[in-house]
Amino acid sequence: MSRPAIFLDRDGTIIVERDYLADPDGVELETNAAEGLRRLAGQGWPLVVVTNQSGIGRGYFDRAAAEAVNARVGEYLAAEGVEIAGWYLCPHGPEDVCDCRKPAPGMLLEAARDLDLDPARSFMVGDKRADLGAAKAAGARGILVTTGHGGEEAGKVTDGSPIVADLLAAAILIESLVARD
Repeated sequence: MSRPAIFLDRDGTIIVERDYLADPDGVELETNAAEGLRRLAGQGWPLVVVTNQSGIGRGYFDRAAAEAVNARVGEYLAAEGVEIAGWYLCPHGPEDVCDCRKPAPGMLLEAARDLDLDPARSFMVGDKRADLGAAKAAGARGILVTTGHGGEEAGKVTDGSPIVADLLAAAILIESLVARD
């Protein structure tokens, strides 16, 4: 039986937003990210990163650089006792036609197939409306954090998605929503 998961945006959600980050030395965990992710993982939620990396499609850096940043994020999280079940990235730019670039649901659906996950019982947490769109398109519930771009995006959210301060607040909200279900 498929299990629910937490899908997570990377930049501005797990790590501090740095436009087109290609250098692992620029990785810095967002405020309360490790604590929030530990709390979710402690509840048995698999954690899956789904990240748009248009810097690849724009020619700013290559896939190896994006994967090196992912590896550094993984190292930092592992040091905090957090394991990521899967890493998915879209290398395309906004003008490319693909089914993986959020708000399209491709990365979430691929992860669901690969890891036997049930999007309808899952959550997507990110700092952009595109993250909320991907959640909706995949049948998951979206939560916007006000870290990263979330502060400026919050006023543009019109679909009733919850808006919280950071990953710790998202974890607490998810716990309360699941308890009510």
